[in-house]
Formats: sequence, C-alpha cells, structure tokens
Amino acid sequence: MRGRAAIVGAGIGGLATAVGLRRIGWEVHILERWPKINPEGTALGMRPDAQAALARLGLGEELRRRTVPYRQAQIRTPSGRRIADLPLERIERKGGSPILMLSRISLMDMLIDAVGDASITTGTEITDPEALRGEYDLVVGADGLRSTVRTAYFGTAVRPRYTGIVAWRGVAGFEPGLHGETWGPGQVFGITPQEPGSTNWYAAVSTPEGHRETLDDVRARFTGWHDPILRILAEADEGTVLRHEIRDLSPHLRSFVTDNVALVGDAAHAMTPSLGQGACQALLDAAALTDCLRTADKVQSALHEYDARRRKPAQRVVTLSRQMTRFAGHSLTGPRNALMRLLPP
Repeated sequence: MRGRAAIVGAGIGGLATAVGLRRIGWEVHILERWPKINPEGTALGMRPDAQAALARLGLGEELRRRTVPYRQAQIRTPSGRRIADLPLERIERKGGSPILMLSRISLMDMLIDAVGDASITTGTEITDPEALRGEYDLVVGADGLRSTVRTAYFGTAVRPRYTGIVAWRGVAGFEPGLHGETWGPGQVFGITPQEPGSTNWYAAVSTPEGHRETLDDVRARFTGWHDPILRILAEADEGTVLRHEIRDLSPHLRSFVTDNVALVGDAAHAMTPSLGQGACQALLDAAALTDCLRTADKVQSALHEYDARRRKPAQRVVTLSRQMTRFAGHSLTGPRNALMRLLPP
C-alpha cells in the first residue's frame, strides 16, 4: 500500500519513520516547528534490536560505520569499589551484536541525509492537526514529550510527569578507559564510549522541580567521588553541557493510534534515560509502522497491527526505566548495593 503521510516532528522517531515510508513508496512531508533542525545531545547506545530496525530502514551499514562497540562496564560505589557488571556481554550474546555507541548528532545527520531536505518543512507549528487528516492518508505524531498530536486525539489525561531527577550531559575530550555507572545516594554518574577520542558522560541528580543549579553546584555534589569523575567535571564547559529535567508520560496510553493517526517515539512513550532505550524504542516504532503499512490493504488495519506490536513492549520499557531511575539513585545505598551483588547480570 502507498499513500501520503504528514509527520509532525523531525526528531529521531519522525525522521526514521519518514525514511521507512519513503522506502516503501510513500510520499512523505515532515513538519517541524523549529526554524532549523539543530541536532544536539551526547551518546546513544544502539541495542541489537534497534540495529536491526535501522537495517530494515536501509541504514545498517551506515550505522556500523559511525559507531564504536560498548562491551565492558561496571557499576561502582563513589569510592570506586565495584558493585556489579553491566549486562553488556549478555546483551551481545542474546542479540548477536554488541551495543553500538554514537552521538545523537551523528544519528540525526544520518537520518536527515536518508530523508532528504526536500521532505522537511521547518518553522511550521501545528496547533490543530485535524486539517492534516483530510489532506493526508496518514498523520504521524512524532512531536515529542509535549505532543500536540497526542493532546488533540488522545486527551490530556496522559501527560508529562516530573521524575524528580535532573540530568546533566556532556562530552569529555579524552578516553578514560573506565566505563559504567557510579551510584550514590540520590545521584548517579555515568561514563560511556561515544566516538574515537571522546567520551560521553552524564550526571543524574535528585532535584526539586524548578530548582536551578550551576555546573559548580554539580561539581560540589560529586566531591570525593573516584577518578575520572572529578577530572571530567573539572574540564566540563558550562556553555556546552546540557541540562534537562527528566519527565516521562503517565499513565500509559490505551492506544498509540486512532483512525489514520499514529504516535511514535516520545509522543507515545517518553521514558527516563536510565535504560538508555528512548532512541532505540523510537527506531523500533518507525520500523514496525513501516512493516505494517507495507503489508496492509488499509491504513486503519496497518495502524491496528502497529499498536498491537509496539504499545505493550514500549510501555514495559517505560515502567522498567522508571523503576531503575528510582533504584539507582536510592538513598538506602547499603541495601541497594547488597542486592545488586546478589542479582545475576
């Protein structure tokens, strides 16, 4: 089946959906509210299922060209004592590939190149998506956490909820040789590969909603933590470090689709970054929606199948990520660490 699709939002989910639909012969028009697509962000980890989704979109080889594998990492205490290994080996063994790391900027550039500029209109804010439904065979809401499309067709009962966590993210210009997460009371520091010669880092800190901290305040939070955390924070630049209040969607949507409207990515299932799954789940959405439309006779039947494939698995990840956010930053560090040592990877 072929048709015309309007995709609201030019993030990872929207761009990947556009790539997939163009591959099966659809005419695609992406509507982005910002005047210019200006990708930002630090590292993303592509799990084996997300790698397979990108391969179905025709981008498997390009992904491998841009990425580095992530194979070994530990969870540590602030003093540097090992608590447990992250289950990277198990993920690779089960999925047939290691997690592959790349920057969000690199992934976005790859998707934009595959879509082509002619399909993207910037500086267009959709306040009432109803007009799109009559003009296009399919409307995809890929407009993120505060989705206009979701609000218009699924109401306001499901809305962003502050998790009590602020995430700080940056890139260090050296490779420390030590990867993983350090768990302390109310805060977590993570270090992962990103690209040759640079390292991704993030700090998740328990923070009251609306409270503003400076990078110096964050440095003070991690005083006394093991190397190379202090060096990374000392070299961090306030002008390039990203700060975000972490929110997810609550409660779960009862459906990702209605009539000829479908939600993908954060518009459907925004989650905390604790499992590193947000981008992966958006790519899985795009590949599944493409597969369903390829084989269906009608848009509505394709969307019904898409919802059956994606909603429960994606929402399960939202729940698990929320639980991990609470667990990793729990104030009762002794019992938490003891439990981690007893659990299998």
